[in-house]
Amino acid sequence: MDLKTDLGQAVHPPASWPGARASRPSWRSFWGEGRRLPGYSLFDFLHGYVYARWTYLYIGLGTGERQFPGWVRWIASGVARLAPQVEGEDDPALGHARGYHGKVVPLDHARQLVRVDQEIRLTELEHVIPYPVARDIVLQNPDHIVALDCPCRASRADPCLPLDVCLIVGEPFAGLVLRHHPTHARAITPATAEQILEAEHARGHVHHAFFKDAMLGRFYAICNCCPCCCGAMQSTRKGTPMLASSGYVCVVDESACLACGLCADCCPFDALAETPAAPVVDAGRCMGCGVCVSVCEGGALSLARDPDRPAPLLLEQLLTELGTAVDR
Repeated sequence: MDLKTDLGQAVHPPASWPGARASRPSWRSFWGEGRRLPGYSLFDFLHGYVYARWTYLYIGLGTGERQFPGWVRWIASGVARLAPQVEGEDDPALGHARGYHGKVVPLDHARQLVRVDQEIRLTELEHVIPYPVARDIVLQNPDHIVALDCPCRASRADPCLPLDVCLIVGEPFAGLVLRHHPTHARAITPATAEQILEAEHARGHVHHAFFKDAMLGRFYAICNCCPCCCGAMQSTRKGTPMLASSGYVCVVDESACLACGLCADCCPFDALAETPAAPVVDAGRCMGCGVCVSVCEGGALSLARDPDRPAPLLLEQLLTELGTAVDR
């Protein structure tokens, strides 16, 4: 089936992309990458295959919007027990979060992830991505970007719109998604990716850089999330820590506050409480997304670096500090 580009024209997948002519090359590339990754098992590959091939079913089950018969859930739970576990970690929900998680990124930081003009490899990012696995940034063909219908929104009966706001960045992920979800995906340019980020920010949605163990243990997508549809935000509210702070926290300049209440109304994490004088920030809830800052008409809100939180995901700064290993 033909795909639509960001220009609205019906075209075939770009011929230069892995998987443009057949699904086998894209999976061969994925498997080849996995074989070079220490500790990447056959289970991880199968997990990644299921996740990328049946994304909407996978996310629908994860959010509870889709249900399988009891015998299928029993088999799935048995297979899940074969997955590697962190020693001493008995809570399955925590085990899920350690391998499938997002990093909150303010708009300017998200833009950097779609502006990359070279192949890069950044590893050992524990100070930025505070999880024991899935914390590398390896971008191959970073200009290969796909806009995908958000699986979380698509699983809801009355989803937020638009749907095509999940950005799959780089290979082998973009080629896989483009090939296997032709009715839900379109190839876009980095400039169009920025436009999607800006439009979602204007809607009050949060940018998350997502990482997954089965997706080669690294960054593969930017999700633009609303609190009503996003499975990761809902899981975090329920105590499963699937999201890491941006590294910032909101601060209030009471002298500039107009006491309009807009910030408290728009906060995706319910971290602002309105008072007659000025909003009060619940630092424990604040994830430093910056949505409130953009709606504050008085300029009373700003983001401040919190040294007790993981470092921000500032890609350009990381490239300067750590250098890059360019794979050509």
